[in-house]
Amino acid sequence: MTADQLSAAGNQLATHGLDLRYGDRLIVGGLDLVLPGGAVTAIVGPNACGKSTLLRGLTRLLAPAAGTVTLDGSDIHRMSAKALALRMGLLPQQPVTPDAITVEALVRLGRYPHQKLLTPWSAADQRAVDEALERTGTAVLRDQPVDQLSGGQRQRAWIALALAQDTDLLLLDEPTTFLDLRHQLDVLDLVAELHAEAGRTVVMVLHDLGQAARYADHLVVLKDGQLASAGAPADVLDAELVKSVFDVDCRVIPDPETGTPLVIPKAGAKRPTAVSA
Repeated sequence: MTADQLSAAGNQLATHGLDLRYGDRLIVGGLDLVLPGGAVTAIVGPNACGKSTLLRGLTRLLAPAAGTVTLDGSDIHRMSAKALALRMGLLPQQPVTPDAITVEALVRLGRYPHQKLLTPWSAADQRAVDEALERTGTAVLRDQPVDQLSGGQRQRAWIALALAQDTDLLLLDEPTTFLDLRHQLDVLDLVAELHAEAGRTVVMVLHDLGQAARYADHLVVLKDGQLASAGAPADVLDAELVKSVFDVDCRVIPDPETGTPLVIPKAGAKRPTAVSA
């Protein structure tokens, strides 16, 4: 997607002089940032740099100590909770599953913003749930208790809930955490499909730089609560940035499968050779 296409799309999140704190501790400070609409954005950075805190600020789970967050130019803190929920879906890092709830019952919770007082569950609500189950491959699990699913299945069920919410903007906080490589790729492939087929704007926090570069149109790199760099992965990821932000000596080469940047750490000190008995 070209820069012109990104800037023309809706669902643009932006921060203006954003400070985010936990008590007296400043986590994100003075952040000016634009997350392009119509794109997949990956937020990366070392541990405790403010990635998840920033996502909480972008979704109004954490109020700014200073500055603003806007969605298409409107301050999200001036929007009603329901209006925001109709625009923005969120998958938190470690969602808490209600006891003994089935997959379909969980996904039905995503229709809450669309419900009106005294209005019964509609055919449109059920269609949205069924489509979310189908798109995430969880339709066959609809009657299964969520707490009995594998990690990958459970993550897909939560993504289905976010899809049933039927928003054009989807934010995911570390959606691949605790998943093995196969299930990480399954989740990221699903995100890519949702973007390509349904045109959703996606913002997600990731740890793996190679995965971020492969799946994202736009990369945001944080260090100590500050913006280190932002832009297309090929323009942002180089050995100098990785050393500066992650303190890792590396080479950055084209991924042989996709051509996107691939970070190859340099070998450390040679380990001593084991002595045979």
